[in-house]
Amino acid sequence: MADHAIERLGGKTPLQYADKPMMDRLAREGRCGRLVTVPEGFPPGSEVANTAILGYDLNKVYEGRGPLEAASIGYDMADDDFAIRCNIITLENGKIITHNGGNLETQDADVLIKYLNEHLGNERVKFITGIQYRHLLVIKGGNKHIVCAPPHDHPNEPWRPLLVKPEDGLVGSEYVAAKETADLLNDLILRSQELLAKHPYNIEKARRGERQANSIWPWSGGYRPSMQTLMQQYPDIKTGSVISAVDLIQGIGKYAGLRIIKVPGATGLANTNYEGKAQAAIEALQHDDFVFVHVEATDEAGHDGDLDLKLRAINYLDQRLIRPVIEAIEKMDEPVCVAVLPDHPTPVELRIHVNEPVPFIIWHRGITPDDVQQYDEVSCVNGSYGLLHLQEFIQTFINE
Repeated sequence: MADHAIERLGGKTPLQYADKPMMDRLAREGRCGRLVTVPEGFPPGSEVANTAILGYDLNKVYEGRGPLEAASIGYDMADDDFAIRCNIITLENGKIITHNGGNLETQDADVLIKYLNEHLGNERVKFITGIQYRHLLVIKGGNKHIVCAPPHDHPNEPWRPLLVKPEDGLVGSEYVAAKETADLLNDLILRSQELLAKHPYNIEKARRGERQANSIWPWSGGYRPSMQTLMQQYPDIKTGSVISAVDLIQGIGKYAGLRIIKVPGATGLANTNYEGKAQAAIEALQHDDFVFVHVEATDEAGHDGDLDLKLRAINYLDQRLIRPVIEAIEKMDEPVCVAVLPDHPTPVELRIHVNEPVPFIIWHRGITPDDVQQYDEVSCVNGSYGLLHLQEFIQTFINE
């Protein structure tokens, strides 16, 4: 939900402008700061930022989104599996129009993924249904040393120059293996476009003049990661859970040893079940030492360039999720420490992730507040925690 100053809002950011009384109250009563969530040399993606927020060293554990989403889906990766995130996107006039296939619903996507697997899958290639537009492509013996373009970072750009390429600097057999994987993925992209154009789902979409889900787009692949659980890394945490509609976050949680809590009606969009997530978090706090609640709505609004929706989503998060959680915590006998923060900014006027520090709050009963009076990117610059980096955040949070 972090963003930039917007002229339409009188030079304020959405966080400065939005109605969010509970977050502002937590900022006044708690302590604030800013956090660098993306290590140098890594893309500012949710898989990087959320893993860093949970205290992992990305240089040791990073393998891309694909393996994390495989864990969430329940696909047990073999040692020779290369798993890569596979969006279904919308192309028009030779450009990427949207990374989400026109806000594709899971039930429709499942039909399309099974159709693609039937026609393109084989002993080496497998398409697996995920959630909404986010799916999985597994290639036996695939090579991870390739360059892929995240589709949400290239709205309204020509897609052909963004096709998969081997990494720079590869030589010999490593280059051959990477080029073979890149060529295979590009072939699948082109063949998927031919197949999807013929599918009744897209024929009907075209008839109605709506955006079609007319191409796959693979990106962020890797091998099975080697990760300690959160409990192994931080012995003060004995049990934990994660609440999210997004398979990527569930996958991180699974590798982190967290219990996956799925909330009916949680969509990953602004129409998600905020109240259900709040109640799930309140119930989880009765059993778990650590609860990680993730809401995707503001990120999707940012990618869509929808300022009004982003402002509403910030208000929904504040009033329909954070407020009931805090009200329940205030009635609990056991002390609970709460942090509020984004994983990365997704500015609505850019429609992409950017690598910039995010503002955060840490609050609990009895904490000595600092001078910050409201929660936003500008106010938190003056927070008493200053600028933290990567693993410093969770260590600070646990120590509170």
